[in-house]
Parts: sequence; C-alpha cells; structure tokens
Amino acid sequence: MDVRIRQAGKRDRAAVVQLLDEAFMDDPVSGWVFPDETHRRAVHGTFLGVFLDIALEGGRVDMTEDGAAAALWLRMPAEPSEEKDDTPARMREIADPDNERAELVGRLTGEVHPHGRVHEYLMLIAVAPHRQRQGLGTALLAPALERCDRHGVPAYLEASSARSSMLYERLGFAFMDRTVDLPDGPRMWPMWREPMAGRGVAPAAR
Repeated sequence: MDVRIRQAGKRDRAAVVQLLDEAFMDDPVSGWVFPDETHRRAVHGTFLGVFLDIALEGGRVDMTEDGAAAALWLRMPAEPSEEKDDTPARMREIADPDNERAELVGRLTGEVHPHGRVHEYLMLIAVAPHRQRQGLGTALLAPALERCDRHGVPAYLEASSARSSMLYERLGFAFMDRTVDLPDGPRMWPMWREPMAGRGVAPAAR
C-alpha cells in the first residue's frame, strides 16, 4: 500500500484534533469517559487534544499526507520521573473538570504502564471513519515499528477493544496478561512489542 507519511507539527494541530475527535467518537473508552453523547461531542476533541499536545511537545506525530490517519508516539524512559505525573489531572482540568472519569482513565492506564526499559509508547492511532479497515493504520505504523526494530527499541500500547488487540498481534505486539478494567466499563489490553531483528511488518488484512 503506497502511503505517504510525514511528521506533523504544531501547524497541523487543528486538523489532527479533528481527526482524533472523529475517529474515537464511538470508541468504547471514549463512550465510558463521556457517556452522554451530546456532552461528548462538546468536549471530546479538547480531551484528546491533551494527548496530542504531549506528543507534539515531547514525542512524535506521524500522519499521512492526505490527513486521513495519524499516530501519536512518545519515547518513555526506563524509569518514571520522581516528579508526580499530573497528566491525568490536566486532562480532566482542561477538558471536563467535573468528570472524574476524565482523570481516572489516565491513572488506571498509568498504573499498568511497564517500566524498566526505554520504549516507544503508541499513545493513540486514529484513522478517519471513512478510511478504516483499508490497511491504512498498518501502513502508518510500519515505518515507526521498523525504526524500533532497527534501533532495538520495544514498543507499548493499550488496545481499546479485543478486535484491535488482535490486529496489533499481527504487528508483533503481545498481550501483557493484565487488562485495564474501567469501573462499570470496557476493558483495555496493554500490549508490548519486542524489537524484531531482521523482520518486517506483516501486511495489512484484506
């Protein structure tokens, strides 16, 4: 699949926020954080924009040239900083101050995030709804995972559905044997990928 990819910058922020908003509007986790659909449509983009700002400031955002897909990456140190991570609280404060779930989702995923090795964290990958199930996500991730393989760096993510976890397995990720169970809500699947020496990324499903 011939997909042209470039690194996004701050000038692309509005377009990527819109993409994230549309791609995750019906995601199980988004539905749990913002159960009221009308309210979700009002604050969802602001919430996901916090993730994007983190990636733009300290990580990497890959996007297709046509703007149909984007992946947010963050290089994680072997050990967490001794300073308290206020990201979950910032997510809630910026997006929806009265919504405890806007903070809780970040705290629960943070509790299971692995430490001990430097790794690339795939915070989010978004594909425009009308372009999903066309192999675009796999094509977007392939160069990043090839970089991981080339430099011997593992990768980590949290899949938000059983279906997506199976797709990530095809790219070399493995379930870490402990789900993130959102209270009265969906599960998330933490997944880890060891670098693959001399191996390429599997082709997209047809």
